[in-house]
Amino acid sequence: QVQLVESGGGLVQAGGSLRLSCAVSGSIFRINSMGYYRQAPGKQRELVAGIISVGSTNYADSVKGRFTISRDNANNTVNLQMNYLKPEDTAVYYCNAILRRTTNSYWENYWGQGTQVTVSS
Repeated sequence: QVQLVESGGGLVQAGGSLRLSCAVSGSIFRINSMGYYRQAPGKQRELVAGIISVGSTNYADSVKGRFTISRDNANNTVNLQMNYLKPEDTAVYYCNAILRRTTNSYWENYWGQGTQVTVSS
């Protein structure tokens, strides 16, 4: 069974830093992309940062210059380093991966369980 296991998150003051990590567990064939989304109360889920297998990244405009996403292909993990955090970054952060479980399977979309990030002013 494939799962995305998230770690990190928590409470931090504005201007502080947090690091989120996400590992793909279970047997898989290939990962296309990994990334983080977030959802604040009363708002839609939005893409924060993404990274594809060859290392190309994309970021939401609101986090450019503050957040850095990285990926360890050997260990099927993705990390999100969040610096200069702001109260508006407060949300539940979800790890996402698009992967194939076997050579014969289709690309599938997987989500982590979510982790709370709270930034106090």
